[in-house]
Amino acid sequence: MRRLVSPLRLLGVCACLFTTLLGARAEPESFYKGKTINIVVGLEAGGTVDLFARLFAQVIQKHLKGAPVMVVQNMPGAGGLLATNYLAEKAKPDGLTILWGPWDPLAQALKLPNMRARYENFEFLGGTADTRVLYASTASIPGGFKQPTDVAKADMLVVGALNPTDQSGLLAHLALGVLGVKDKMIIGYKGGNDVFLAMQRGEVHFHSTSITTFRGRNADYIKSGQGIGVAYLVATDAQGKFAPHPFIKEMPAFPDLYRQIHGKAPSGPLWDATNWLLGQVAEMTFTGFAPHGTPLEAVADFRAAYAAAAHDPEFIEKSMQMNGLPYSFVDVARGKEIFASLAQVSPEVLATINQIIELK
Repeated sequence: MRRLVSPLRLLGVCACLFTTLLGARAEPESFYKGKTINIVVGLEAGGTVDLFARLFAQVIQKHLKGAPVMVVQNMPGAGGLLATNYLAEKAKPDGLTILWGPWDPLAQALKLPNMRARYENFEFLGGTADTRVLYASTASIPGGFKQPTDVAKADMLVVGALNPTDQSGLLAHLALGVLGVKDKMIIGYKGGNDVFLAMQRGEVHFHSTSITTFRGRNADYIKSGQGIGVAYLVATDAQGKFAPHPFIKEMPAFPDLYRQIHGKAPSGPLWDATNWLLGQVAEMTFTGFAPHGTPLEAVADFRAAYAAAAHDPEFIEKSMQMNGLPYSFVDVARGKEIFASLAQVSPEVLATINQIIELK
């Protein structure tokens, strides 16, 4: 005997089916599905920043909705400012071009003519910290550079840099000035790897790099006795206090090195300027940006993927295995605060740094 379905029940089934189909159609596809993202790195290929960009891009891809293809494009020039200006002036705001790498707060604060962008006008995606360290060629001092305090014995040290505001060269230059050691900064190198090769050739004596590079690319150079770690750079508060890095034991913090040499804490206009710059780049070394006007959906998806990648257990474990320390994440709110602080730097600090750059 055939059972009849009541009209009301049939209507309910149809309504349910219609709702299901409508929901399936209303479910939006990921913004990045089937697309290719171009990660622009403003430094040379094969350097530490480039290698880290490629590693981090793989982790971000794992967490980005739609699993897009990620392609890293190197655009070296002007110490990274060529790529920064490209993002501001030529890159389409379609969510498919991302700038990633070190940022140059000093170029913006000093309003240098070769810096035509402003960081706060980009869509900030996330930041990553990586402590900088000072290192030197052991042959740069007569009799050999045997311990960090030997830096005070140097007559003249040559520092390599990409451009006048390149933090890797400028921080080394400023640190030597604070210590009272004479130096000469040579600019025009293509990247940190280029400076490192110059150091191996004996053209450069002193430089700063990230702790990850020091423990990675520079490891054999240090173990062989050709190079030595001098100090890791850290900003101090108004009372001169700082938090020692829990994962760096092979060299002193710069304030401690200064105290070992001079018997007191660093102070004075040059230290104030150095300390301000450290406060800008120590907490946020690497930054991710999209052009202004990038679709909000793309920005939101990439920000979420950046944060997820930074906290990815496998990425953290790999960072610990490679470098002996994890990377710190800078979220969007904190990043915007750092950009805003660029406008609050004292004229005295900028005047001191500007004078140092002119006298390079």
